[in-house]
Amino acid sequence: MASNVNPTVRRRRLGQELRRLRELKGMTAEEVAERLLVSQSKISRLENGRRSISQRDVRDLCGVYEVEDVRIVDSLMQMAKDSRQQGWWHSFGDIPYSVYIGLETDAASLRIYDPQVVPGLLQTRPYAEALIAGALPETASADIDKRVQVRMRRQERISAPENPLRLWTVLDEAALRRVVGSRLVMREQLEHLVEQSQLPHVTVQVIPFEMGAHPGLNGQYAILEFPDTADSSVVYIEGVTSDLYLEKAADVQKYSVMYEHLRAQALNVEQSREVISRIAKEYAREYSG
Repeated sequence: MASNVNPTVRRRRLGQELRRLRELKGMTAEEVAERLLVSQSKISRLENGRRSISQRDVRDLCGVYEVEDVRIVDSLMQMAKDSRQQGWWHSFGDIPYSVYIGLETDAASLRIYDPQVVPGLLQTRPYAEALIAGALPETASADIDKRVQVRMRRQERISAPENPLRLWTVLDEAALRRVVGSRLVMREQLEHLVEQSQLPHVTVQVIPFEMGAHPGLNGQYAILEFPDTADSSVVYIEGVTSDLYLEKAADVQKYSVMYEHLRAQALNVEQSREVISRIAKEYAREYSG
C-alpha cells in the first residue's frame, strides 16, 4: 500500500478486510462481539472505518477468525499502525467532520447537491466566516476561525497542480439568493463561483426556482468516488449532531440516480454561469445603490 494514502482511507480499507474475514468465517458481528467481550457497535465501527483500529484489535480479531497466514496478520497489523497516523486536519484540533475530510482528501471525484448554500470547496473566506457564524451562533470566534481555516485548506484539492479533485456541483437557486454576510459578500462569492466554474475539472449547474419540485428537495448530500477500485463510493449526508455515511452499493446507486435526475433538470453549464453572473450583478447594483 502506498505510503501517501491518508489514515482515514487506510482505516476504511482495513475495516473492509476485517469484515471480509468475518464473513468468510461465517460469523455475525454479534457473535464476534460476544467472543471478545465487547459491544457489537464497536465491531461495526471497526468494520466501517469510523473508529481507530489498534494492533491489539487486529490481533484479537485474527485470533477469532483463525487467520493462520502470518503474512496476512502482519499486513493487517501494519495497516492498523499506519491508520493511527494523523492527517493534516488533526493539527487543527477536534474537527466534528474529520472522517469526511479524510475521505474528501483522498477522493478522485465529488458530486454535491446543496439546496441552501454554496458548498464549502467553492466558498470565499468572507462567505465562509458569515455562514459558519450564522449557522453556529453559540460558537466562540476562535472556533469559527479554526473551521474557516480548515475549509480554506480543503480547497487546495481544487487548485492542486496534479490530480485535482473532479468536482460537480448542482445548486438550487436559493443558494444564490440567500444573503449570507452581506450583498457585497454575496457579489464576491458569486463572482468567485463563476471563476471556479471555468476550471476544466469543476462543473456548476443551477436548478432555477421555476423548475418547481425536484428530487433534491429532501436536502444536501455528496457522493465521493476514489481512485482505487478497492474503495467503494460513499454517500455523505451532513447532520446537526452526527453525520451519515452510506456505503452499500444499493444506497449509493439510489443517490447516484437521483443526482443524474438533478443534473438533467438543472440548467446547463453556460446557462448556469449566466444566471450566477446576473444575480451577482443584481447584488452589485443593490450594494452601490
